[in-house]
Amino acid sequence: MATTQQAIDAIVQQGMLPLYFNADETVSVEILRAVYKAGVKAIEYTSRGEAALNNFAKMVAVRNAEMPGLLLGIGTVKNLTQVKEYLAVGADFLVSPGYVAEVAEYAVANDVLYAPGCMTPTEIIAAETAGVRFIKLFPGDTLGAKYLSAIKPVFPNLIFMPTGGVDTTKENIESWFKAGVSAVGMGSKLISKELMANKDYATIESATREVFATIQSIKK
Repeated sequence: MATTQQAIDAIVQQGMLPLYFNADETVSVEILRAVYKAGVKAIEYTSRGEAALNNFAKMVAVRNAEMPGLLLGIGTVKNLTQVKEYLAVGADFLVSPGYVAEVAEYAVANDVLYAPGCMTPTEIIAAETAGVRFIKLFPGDTLGAKYLSAIKPVFPNLIFMPTGGVDTTKENIESWFKAGVSAVGMGSKLISKELMANKDYATIESATREVFATIQSIKK
């Protein structure tokens, strides 16, 4: 399991965090392979439905056998029971749609990266007070880059990553980095339901590689 700093370093270095869920175990694993081939070293899998935990355990096993240096995080965790289940099967970091105090306390105490979804300064302050260092700004497209620009000076010691509706275009990604993010969460705009349904792993790989290159050029 990665430490908080190791997970932060991996996500910030690549400047993006691909995230997805598929109920099919094989599809989930093949997407993992495709994104890893594109050069990504940190990926978030979404906890959605009964298949998620078993799928994630299989992904961890494949990662351990084939993908050195890859960190696998679990997203949409909402309570401590879920967190402990996923950590038990090898999750490297935790992401949630909102701020969950008991998860923050447990993660900070055990040196596990926890990125809670926050919308308001009040939520961000609660997370920061609990020892959280990495904030998922959610939903990103609703709040927008201008919102982050306005609040970022108040939280100079926090790392921000918008998730939800972040587009793959250079214009959209660049607007977020100019506003002060350290990474962007890339979900359905990158790994779409259509690509997953068609099992188009080659396009997922090439699209990820392209976005990865765009972000690296923006960060220079």
